[in-house]
Amino acid sequence: MPLQILQSPTTLTFLVFALTCTNTYGQPSTSTSSSYQTDENISYRTSPDPYISKMCVLDLHYPQDIKDFPTVVWFHGGGLTSGKRDIPEQLSEQGIAVVAVDYRLSPKVKVVDCIDDAAAAVAWTFANIKKYGGSADKIFVSGHSAGGYLTSMLGLDKRWLNKYNIESNSIAGLIPFSGHTITHFTVRKERGIDGKQPILDEMAPLFHVRDDAPPLLLITGDRELEMLGRYEENAYMWRMMKVAGHEHTTLHELDGYNHGQMAKPAHPLLLRFVRKLAKKIDQ
Repeated sequence: MPLQILQSPTTLTFLVFALTCTNTYGQPSTSTSSSYQTDENISYRTSPDPYISKMCVLDLHYPQDIKDFPTVVWFHGGGLTSGKRDIPEQLSEQGIAVVAVDYRLSPKVKVVDCIDDAAAAVAWTFANIKKYGGSADKIFVSGHSAGGYLTSMLGLDKRWLNKYNIESNSIAGLIPFSGHTITHFTVRKERGIDGKQPILDEMAPLFHVRDDAPPLLLITGDRELEMLGRYEENAYMWRMMKVAGHEHTTLHELDGYNHGQMAKPAHPLLLRFVRKLAKKIDQ
C-alpha cells in the first residue's frame, strides 16, 4: 500500500517494508533495465596535504541510459570520528545516481573541516553531474547519523556552500537520517563539554531554521530506542521549521528500530521523497 508523505510527525512500523520500489517515473519495479556504472576514488578537492588527498574522495554510481536523473549525495555516519563511504544497497540501481562521500575525521581535524569537506563534495556534484547525464536541478543531500548532521548543516546554514559559490536553496531536498539537530556531540567534545549536555549554537542545524530552506524530510528511529534523544531533537526541528514558516518539513519515526537499524527501512521513504520532488521539477 503506498505510504503518503505526511506533513506532521508519524510513526511507521512494518508498513515501511510494504513500500513498493518505483523507478524514476513512479512506476512499480524491483529493478531497472538501465545499465549502471560506478566510478570510484574521485577526488573532489586537491591539496598537497596527504590526509586531504586520502580522505576527500567519492564514488559515483549512476545510470548510463537515463537522461537528467536525480542524484543523492550520501554522507556516512560514525560520529564524525569514524566510518567509510558506501553506496547503500537500497539506493543502488533505482533510477538515480548516488554520490558516496568520504570526508576528514575528528580528532585529526575539527568538525568545521568535516562540514567544509561535505560542502566541497556537494559543490563537486553541482559542477560535474551533468557530465554523467544527471540534472543539477535534482541534487538531493542525505546521510545517516553524523551524515544526517552534515546534511542539515549544509542545507540550513548557507555559509558552508556559499564558500563554493553554491546557493544552498539549489539543493532539491534534504533527507537527514537520525542526525543531530542540536550542536553535534563531537563539537561539544572539542570544547570539553559532556556529550549528554545539550548545546544549541551556530554549529546546530536548529540554529538556522528558516522558511525558505529546501524541502526537508526528517527520519529517526523509535524514540525509546534512539540514542541521546535523537527523535525529540528532530521533532523540535520539525516544529520550529513550521513555526518559521517552512511548508515542506516532514518527520517520520520508525517504530521498533534503534539508531543503527533505522537506515535500511528509511531508504524507501527517501526514494519516494526524491521521486516525488524530481517529478515536480520535471513538470
